[in-house]
Amino acid sequence: MSETDSTQPEAHESTGRTRKWPSIGVALAVLWLFVRGVHFIDEPWLAVGEFILGLVVGLPIAFVFRRFYARTYGLSRTVQILPAAVAYVGLFVWELITANYDVAKRVLSPSMPIHPDVIEVPLRVETDVAVTTIANSITLTPGTLTMDYDEDRNALYVHAIAARDEESIVEPIRRWEDYALVIFDERRSPGSPVPDPETPAGESPVASKQRSGGEQ
Repeated sequence: MSETDSTQPEAHESTGRTRKWPSIGVALAVLWLFVRGVHFIDEPWLAVGEFILGLVVGLPIAFVFRRFYARTYGLSRTVQILPAAVAYVGLFVWELITANYDVAKRVLSPSMPIHPDVIEVPLRVETDVAVTTIANSITLTPGTLTMDYDEDRNALYVHAIAARDEESIVEPIRRWEDYALVIFDERRSPGSPVPDPETPAGESPVASKQRSGGEQ
């Protein structure tokens, strides 16, 4: 192949595409906020400082390791995930505000209406970054804490101070998942049913039952 031919893919990349490493650097900075456990409402200036620190560290890392992933991505993909990303952050902030109010109300109540327990939450997201994002969102929301992740069952174990109302705990997690399925380009779609934890990943429930029947 001639030198001119070898440069053709570079020319084709520029049409409707943009470099990927800056976006990954920004994503690492956002992930840094979740890892640090910054409370966006109570400590806004600390959040800004931590985000800048995340950029200082994340952008060089993304640049150095840019050879390990596609150098560019389509702008249409960015337009597709941007509404989901904004909706995810908006929902997280709303849950943060309402959960703070709920926890404060329970603590100040003379009867202390808390019923702590650990519940299993099967997930539809499967990639490491998506699972980590969901798990950290749960932990950063007052009243809930992600205790463990079962990779075989693809499920989180969540400690909640009001575990009797399991639906109110799981419902925002499912909504986060709907957005995360789009943001992280997962194989399932928003609104898809929650898989059975007993079914191995990637296998349909029907196939799992047939396999179990054959083993017996």
